[in-house]
Amino acid sequence: MQAFPKRLAAVVLAALASTACGPPPVSEAPAPEFADLVLRGGKVVTVDPALGEVQAIAVNGYRIAAVGDDETIAARIGPDTEVIELHGRLALPGFIEGHGHFLGLGRAQQILDLAGAGSWDAIVEQVAVAVDGAEAGAWVFGRGWHQEKWRKPPQPNVEGTPLNDGLNAVAPDNPVYLGHASGHAAFANDAALAAAGIDDTTPDPAGGTIVRAANGKATGLLRENAQDLIEAAIAQQEAGLSPEESEAIQRQRAQLAGEQALRFGVTSFQDAGASFADIDLLRRLEDEGALKVRLYVMVRSEDNATLAERLADYRMTADGNDFLTVRAIKRQIDGALGAHGAWLLAPYADLPDSVGLVLEPLDEIEQAARIALQHGFQVNTHAIGDRANREILDLYERLWSQSGVAGHDLRWRIEHAQHIDPDDIPRFGTLGVIAAVQGVHAASDGPWIPTRLAEERAERTSYRWRDLLDAGAILNNGTDAPVESIDPIASFHASVSRRMNNGEPFFPGQAMTRMEALRSYTLDNAYSAFEDEMKGSLTPGKYADIVVLSEDILTVEESKIPNAKADYTIVGGEIRHARLGE
Repeated sequence: MQAFPKRLAAVVLAALASTACGPPPVSEAPAPEFADLVLRGGKVVTVDPALGEVQAIAVNGYRIAAVGDDETIAARIGPDTEVIELHGRLALPGFIEGHGHFLGLGRAQQILDLAGAGSWDAIVEQVAVAVDGAEAGAWVFGRGWHQEKWRKPPQPNVEGTPLNDGLNAVAPDNPVYLGHASGHAAFANDAALAAAGIDDTTPDPAGGTIVRAANGKATGLLRENAQDLIEAAIAQQEAGLSPEESEAIQRQRAQLAGEQALRFGVTSFQDAGASFADIDLLRRLEDEGALKVRLYVMVRSEDNATLAERLADYRMTADGNDFLTVRAIKRQIDGALGAHGAWLLAPYADLPDSVGLVLEPLDEIEQAARIALQHGFQVNTHAIGDRANREILDLYERLWSQSGVAGHDLRWRIEHAQHIDPDDIPRFGTLGVIAAVQGVHAASDGPWIPTRLAEERAERTSYRWRDLLDAGAILNNGTDAPVESIDPIASFHASVSRRMNNGEPFFPGQAMTRMEALRSYTLDNAYSAFEDEMKGSLTPGKYADIVVLSEDILTVEESKIPNAKADYTIVGGEIRHARLGE
């Protein structure tokens, strides 16, 4: 039995004595502790149903101390309290990026940005400029091209993508490797193909395609797992760097990614895939206080034997003002629709001899899931096509039934969940599978999805957010950065408007309400990472992770939502970005 504390005994005796002698004297309640930081005079949407909307927030240390009206919080302002005058602006829980690639976001800022190119010729021109400034033999990298966004198909082309002749002309001595916006395909010149040992006789690897012209020559386009051939050659080249040089590159990526996140009001980032080596680096950065946003990391790029041996050593849950959590694994069953890699129940409308690609065998994914279950890790599986989503739902349900566990407690996720057969939609809510979607993908992909699926199938299966919510599913929202800009406002806008980049609506009946979209970027994202007790709402006791926006995205005219900017981004009570002070 625990000993009765002396201090508590004294308090009890004093209370008894006081009662015996009559009623205690009237005394005023103690004054509240002065806050380190106060935000006041605004519209503070707590995303906590019990607290609703208030005017002000008080912060002590890295936690929220109190929320309330301006008069109540004024009592917490002392001589050393920093005060941010909101002047009516909207304050929200810091945005949580629900699915992105943290070091990839940093790397995207180190290489050519091809997202704005309106034609293949424009990309070739970008490469030519880069080659002019590069040494002979040095690799040239870029990312972000998408053939569906070009003004017209290049000529000649194979399946809408060019031959690599233009790249060969401007970069005869430099290997060039250009990633598709989705990350599920890439384009290489002959020098890069040669470095990887790819010639006209190289067979397609499992789960990948080396696209060829009618004469059998490789065009330079590599789909899905075929990219591994080039990336192995790149890894061999990078092996020549010293450990210090390699780490310096990675550190810069982490810094760039963190800065980019803060600019857009993102305070937490769910990293959809890091190796054990990447996690070792992130752990060093956290120990040094060098991580700018909080990370929730999914283990990826490790085979099942390595997972079984090492996974338990990497489980990290939040403790105090933590910036690194590792308690999930990432697996990938199929590719992307744009690269004809999504696994479909029926063939592609524009590629009728294909139903997509299986990137990881189901038995390997199931084995990994069993390892995760054994060690208390969440399982998050990339599935885009309707066949892929069905197979993963079946796998989860089968494994949970065999193991006697409840899916709602495990909070396992399907990453992307873009195209789902209507019969499978109710299963997300029934089973407790979280749909980790990216609202902004509907805006950028919508114009060309009917080309891949035909109109009727696109409407029936694509981005069915309203149906998922009505079926009781939890939606986790994000951008898949660097596939898209990390800007949560763009994804929020797409989620509530279903407005495509061409200005037209994309099956608008599937839109979220504004509060649903906000929850999907805050409290529901926190829930999907087992972090809803510490973040996702402006509840006293939770992390003081706050964003202040220039526009009220909950009430402003829908067309003006994209104008909103993050004026302040606060992480753990520390102002880490101030737009108005730039």
